[in-house]
Amino acid sequence: MDYWSGVKSALVGQEKYVIINVGNEPYGDNNYGNWTDDTRSAISRLRSTGFTHTPMVDAPNWGQDWSNTMRANASAVVNADSQRNTVFSIHVYGVHDTAAEVTSYLDAFVNARLPIVIGEFGDNHSDGNPDENTIMATAQSQRLGNLGWSWSGNGGGVGYLDLVTGFNRAGLTGWGNRIFNGANGIRSTSRQATVY
Repeated sequence: MDYWSGVKSALVGQEKYVIINVGNEPYGDNNYGNWTDDTRSAISRLRSTGFTHTPMVDAPNWGQDWSNTMRANASAVVNADSQRNTVFSIHVYGVHDTAAEVTSYLDAFVNARLPIVIGEFGDNHSDGNPDENTIMATAQSQRLGNLGWSWSGNGGGVGYLDLVTGFNRAGLTGWGNRIFNGANGIRSTSRQATVY
């Protein structure tokens, strides 16, 4: 929250266009029981410093919420937001490697009328093989945002998540081609934001 406070002047006036990710994967597989109180506290602090932007909060367990901590406590987090304008982000990798797991998780939020975005996902991962076809089809049918991870420059043995080679937009990888040109991909489902 200190970081966001430090750049506040650059964000004021951009409330319609900027979502503040409170913290990328702030909890791994330890101490994730603190996620709910810490997330509520972070959002309260954001609001008390005058931010009216939409905050986005990542699930614990490296964003994958295998413990269902975020799913079980999302209402409490939204209710702690004085503007009731928080969006939740799930990172869909190996924990969600079947169609049933993907749809069950996302349906829980949709049925509870809680906003969720698939904040990261891939077609492969070191911890399992995500079901990208179901992820993309469900996102489209449920009208959920989704971010295929990621443009380029992934290191640490996960370079297969690069959408393009060497940051070159003309160099789509297989994964990049799937995201842009495949079923329920960007080319067929997206439209340019009016801000552009």
